[in-house]
Amino acid sequence: MQSSKRESFGSSITFIMAMAGSAIGLGNIWRFPFMVGEHGGGAFIIAYLLCSLFIAIPCFVCESLIGRRGQSDVCGAFDRLAPGSKWRAMGVVSVISAFIIISYYSVVGGWSLDFLIRSITGRLAQGRPDEAVGIFGKMSSSVLEPLAMYAGFLGATAFIVIGGIKKGIERFTKITTPLLFVLMVVMVAYSVSLPGAGAGVRYLLNPDFSRLDAEGWACALGQAFFSMSLGIGTVLVYSSFMRRRDSLLKGGFWTSAFDSMFALIAGFAIMPAVFAAGIEPGAGPSLVYETLPFIFAELGVDAPVLSYVITIVFFLAILVAALTSSISMMEVCVEDMVSRYKCSRKAGAFIIVVPALALGSLCVLSFGPMSDLQLFGKTVFEICDYVCSNILMTIGALAFAVFVGWKMKKSDVREEFTNNGSLTFSSRVFNALYFLIRWIIPPVIMLIFVSNLLSQ
Repeated sequence: MQSSKRESFGSSITFIMAMAGSAIGLGNIWRFPFMVGEHGGGAFIIAYLLCSLFIAIPCFVCESLIGRRGQSDVCGAFDRLAPGSKWRAMGVVSVISAFIIISYYSVVGGWSLDFLIRSITGRLAQGRPDEAVGIFGKMSSSVLEPLAMYAGFLGATAFIVIGGIKKGIERFTKITTPLLFVLMVVMVAYSVSLPGAGAGVRYLLNPDFSRLDAEGWACALGQAFFSMSLGIGTVLVYSSFMRRRDSLLKGGFWTSAFDSMFALIAGFAIMPAVFAAGIEPGAGPSLVYETLPFIFAELGVDAPVLSYVITIVFFLAILVAALTSSISMMEVCVEDMVSRYKCSRKAGAFIIVVPALALGSLCVLSFGPMSDLQLFGKTVFEICDYVCSNILMTIGALAFAVFVGWKMKKSDVREEFTNNGSLTFSSRVFNALYFLIRWIIPPVIMLIFVSNLLSQ
């Protein structure tokens, strides 16, 4: 089923770097810290790591297996592996999920672009630290500035995706993913040195299980799926460019390992500074963008030049992190457009960007003039985030697991997973993993999913 005309990643390392780049993004830097803050600190971290190890990695393998065997976009993969069935509808759901996420995720990417520009012009780290905390609120509640930044970020994402796998995605992630790790480690070293940061470290290390309810477990699972881009076709599409001789299990393990490691690093970079700044750890989506200006303004009091340089470098890193994830989600949508309409990648990107601008604009304005427009107590932005991370991504990951465990022939799954038996370790663990995918993963996902719905 391999297509000779289809591009492929140059090596297993570049595939893992691309997948890690997709996983390591604002889901770690922006979303993970405020999820930790809302759901019991260390307790949420433990739940997240358990969900990543026992649920997310097997789900990654399922989606990756479908992608490499199908050698197509999301809908096309199901058409090839289950022709004439209704499984194609799951492909459509995945594309819709990716579209919604790229629409609201780019809002946060726009904030990152805005803060980078403020850093370069020296408007972010100037002034008193207590004044720096309020920068985000003023920016996000305005109209033209966040809309312009949103459009700029979405356009940059489309530009990289148009370049394709080798010239665009592979080249970009190869350089930026290692850079992110280095920059975040530097931030951890500075964050934990701030006065009052010890309380933030204790918050991360001392779990409060009384705050980890059904919703907390659902959010931990949703965070694992969101961070690794599971259930929306990203892994499937990237794996369709994966070489036949590379290990699916290796790809899943290292993607999860890098992702979890980066999430923990981000937690220790952000949460100690949150307590040092006196910000409520459960402040929500704005947490990072209120905390970081405080850190850099605090540094600027004694070392203005160093603060200026670090501020630019760090927000450049955050922007890069946002882009590595956004390009993977847009790739899902563009691949579908190219396959569906037989158009160029440029035309496919244009078809996606126009409606995304419309939906994303509503998300941008939900922090300002449209903040009172709510459904069930949630703004447009919050609805998009909740529906995708807690519902659509969960359903998608469940569907991929059911498809591999119950729809595909076991012999086909074994052949793809073990590369016709050539991968020794994959052959040894196949039966255990197949049992997990078939009998454990679906009921566990359903239990967490239904328990969360009933607790609302």
